[in-house]
Formats: sequence, C-alpha cells, structure tokens
Amino acid sequence: MNVRWGFLGAGWIATTALAPAVHDAFNARLQGVASRDQARSSALAPIKVHNSYDELLADPQIDAVYISLANHQHCEWSIKALNSGKHVLCEKPLAMNSTEARLMVDSAVANDRLLVEAVWTRWHPRFVRMVDLVESGAIGQLLAIDSAFTFPADLAGNYRLAPEMGGGSLLDVGPYQLHTWVALAGVDADLEISSINQNIGTTDVDLTTQISGVLNRDIAVEALTSFEREEEQQLLVKGSLTTVEFVGNEAFTSWKAATTLRINDIQEEFAPVNAYQVMVEHMSARIKGEKSWLLPISDSIRVMEMLDQVRLKSA
Repeated sequence: MNVRWGFLGAGWIATTALAPAVHDAFNARLQGVASRDQARSSALAPIKVHNSYDELLADPQIDAVYISLANHQHCEWSIKALNSGKHVLCEKPLAMNSTEARLMVDSAVANDRLLVEAVWTRWHPRFVRMVDLVESGAIGQLLAIDSAFTFPADLAGNYRLAPEMGGGSLLDVGPYQLHTWVALAGVDADLEISSINQNIGTTDVDLTTQISGVLNRDIAVEALTSFEREEEQQLLVKGSLTTVEFVGNEAFTSWKAATTLRINDIQEEFAPVNAYQVMVEHMSARIKGEKSWLLPISDSIRVMEMLDQVRLKSA
C-alpha cells in the first residue's frame, strides 16, 4: 500500500520538485494539498484539495505531511501535524532556531512519528559517495571543507527579505553547507568560528554571509551564502591523502542531471537521479516499517545549533 502524502503549501518547490517526486515514487501518492490558492493546489494533481491546513491535518486518509511554508511557520505546523498523528517531512531550515527544533522533536517523540528535514541533497548518490570516502578513511585525515552557494536574486515581496519570517541567505542556503559539515565531521563536531563577514540589506536580513572556522580543532571550514553575488555552487573537501571536489556549478542543486566527483585526478560519473524522489521513497518505506536511510534528526538539531552560533557571533 502506498503512503498517502498531504502537502501544506503549494509554492515553487512543492510544485516543481516534491509533487512530481511523490507522483513518480513507487510507494507514495499525493492524497491532499492545502494552500492559500486552491488553483495552485489543484495544479499539483492531488486526490483532494483541502480548504485549510487544519482540514488537511484532520483528514484520516493522510499518513505523512510535507511542509513547505515560510521558515517561521515550520515549527507551528510541524507540531500540529505531529499532534494530528502525521509523519512530517519539513523543508529546510527545520526551524527558526534550535529551541524551536527541539520542541518539534519532542512532539515527534511524544506522538511516535517521524520528523525529517527535507535536505534532499543528503540522498544524492554523489553526496553519499563523498561521505563514504571520508568515513572509510580513503581521503586520509579530514583537513578542510570549502563551500559556497550564491546567486543574484530579485526577492521583492518575498519572505526571504523579512527577518521575522526567517529571511536571509544564511537560513536559506546555509543549511546545505552546514549539513555537509555535520555529515563529514560528525554530529558532535565542535565549531569554533574565526570570522564572520556579512552584508545586511535594507530589510535587516543578511544578503551575504561568509563564515570561517574550525571543526573539532583541526578541520578548517569556509562557507559562503549570498543573494547578491554571481551564481556559484562549489564544494571542495581536502584530506591528508586526497582531495574530493564536486565538479560543475551545481554542488547543492544537481537534479535529474549527470554529475561528476573528482578524486584527485580521477573522475567518477553519476547517472541522472531525482534525489527528491529518492528522499520521498526512503521516508515512505520507513513509514511502512521497511528499512531505509533517513537524515537523522540529530544532524538537523546540530545544524540549527551551528546556525544559532553563527547568528549570535555576528550580532
């Protein structure tokens, strides 16, 4: 039996990525959608369009909920969904801060339901291969992680420019890079921040954030997020024996395209894959009691703690 999914929100990611992923997944179906615009909800081709978020959560025909609302709504609606007996897949960042994230985890535990952050890149075969290379010791001692995710954007009227709604480049594209830190250095990785450089826009959100620091006292880390710089996505991991690099300019958004991983002078090729679909299938399998890999919620909590640390340091 397929896992029956309900969506809260019908924005760009839900429309272009998650709805097609659910429709294409072998073990899932899109049972319902609720959003501020019923026409947009209908465009996702669910079995049922709901009149409100609460109505969707009350629907006994829905097993799991995907939440793609603005960042400041993640905690509230995740907890409501969990308390309604639904499993939750929540867009990144998981919450506005680690305090909210822990409240969400408490609700998941109390209701015996899954809570997973939708960092879909963690399911991508190229990313999985990189983690395997580091964990196996194939690159030697992990020495450095250098990454960037920047793009010029016209965000007029978008919640990403509103601080009270969780706006800013750090919360928007920073989670991809900090999840890489945790995936490679471990969930208990200690972060010491050396410097933070930011450009704060007229609406008081960070348009650009550049972080330099050290993990576990000996792993140098650099991360760059921006809404105003030229488009750049890069990920370079240095070890004492070899260097691993994501080739191309889509280190964190490669979707349905062939990808390349460079290990020193050797290139490994990966066939096109829809990592959104892989994520949906793995979560649906776990809901059905089958073995699958899910992003540990402890990783998400650690990333939120690091984001809090960066924001406190930059205040």
